[in-house]
Amino acid sequence: MQILIIGAGGVGSAAARIASRRSFFETLTIADYDPARPQQLIEAIGDARYAAAQVDASSEDSLVELIRSTGATHVLNAVDPRFVMPIFNACKTAGVTYLDMAMSLSQRHPEQPFTQTHIKLGDEQFAVADEWERDGQLALVGIGVEPGLSNVLARYAADELFETIEELSVRDGANLSVEGYEFAPSFSIWTTIEECLNPPVMFDKAKGGWYTTAPFSEPILFEFPEGIGEVECVNVEHEEVTMMPRWLDAQRVDFKYGLGNEFIEVLKTLNKLGLDSTDPVPVRGVQVSPRDVVAACLPDPATLGPLMKGKTCAGVLVTGTLKDGSTGSRYLYHVADNEDTMARDDSQAVVWQTAVNPVIALELLANGTWSGAGVLGPEAFEATPFLDLLAAAEPAGYGSPWGIVEK
Repeated sequence: MQILIIGAGGVGSAAARIASRRSFFETLTIADYDPARPQQLIEAIGDARYAAAQVDASSEDSLVELIRSTGATHVLNAVDPRFVMPIFNACKTAGVTYLDMAMSLSQRHPEQPFTQTHIKLGDEQFAVADEWERDGQLALVGIGVEPGLSNVLARYAADELFETIEELSVRDGANLSVEGYEFAPSFSIWTTIEECLNPPVMFDKAKGGWYTTAPFSEPILFEFPEGIGEVECVNVEHEEVTMMPRWLDAQRVDFKYGLGNEFIEVLKTLNKLGLDSTDPVPVRGVQVSPRDVVAACLPDPATLGPLMKGKTCAGVLVTGTLKDGSTGSRYLYHVADNEDTMARDDSQAVVWQTAVNPVIALELLANGTWSGAGVLGPEAFEATPFLDLLAAAEPAGYGSPWGIVEK
């Protein structure tokens, strides 16, 4: 296996650091628009299998050329979701396996954005699934933490714990703080704005399938495990809701994110001022995107690790009839502690928790445990090998246990 990672930001860098302790691949190239970033990274890692490259992720031709010149067999997309389709299409053209952690962007319904869907997350990719399957090519989409590990946990619940599932509710919460900052998102603000201000997509079989609702709607208090505690979670647009119903039989699916009141108010203010827009506006003769300006004014999430404290939790609350015939709910989850991830890989908890999952998926593809063709989510594969590898102590596994609690 020859791996190419597009993007040397927080998640791409964390994936490269995690992979450096594994032996399942021959070479790994990490590419970025800024050539200094991957070069500094590979010098810090010091792995003879690694190389650095430069690429414009918006150019399919440049991406195809890079894939072919590096001999890559598997490409991991670790950049903002606005670049999903150029990288996805380049991998199709080059005939290689594609992986991403966020899917193609949505477009809201022009007349009824908060009740009806229009173009959902991932629709552009799923629309060509037949072509990928026909050509025996695999696009493993949404294989970060959310989407990604949450989908794997949902598949495990469906296979091992539940006879029938009423609801899959993805729940994300944390008690992270960043010293010296009043507002410092621990993940890409570009992506955060996109998913938080778009109409959240919900799934309900009784209502005919997918529909939308208002951002930040239906707040609930949820008790997260391992000392994180109670966090208010609200509806947010996320890929799991568009992915899980394709492979898992559930009556309802939603995604609730523990953002916190301050974070929500900041996002609402950005929206009111038009600073969430991606459409360029003229500023002293230069066309600039307001959202890009916001991102440039905030600290790079990849640099926040030394200033962060606390834990982040990703998981799925599953409700239904269990294998023993009783009814109930189980929360299947994974927690990343910033102190631990910084010590392991000099990576803050949120990006590390995202990055470990595609590396595990690549290892399962390399050893033949996972295989397939088409545009497939993690739910399409057996969950137990993934979770076993995640939890097993190093060097056999990745030394990061997951858990289940009754709710």
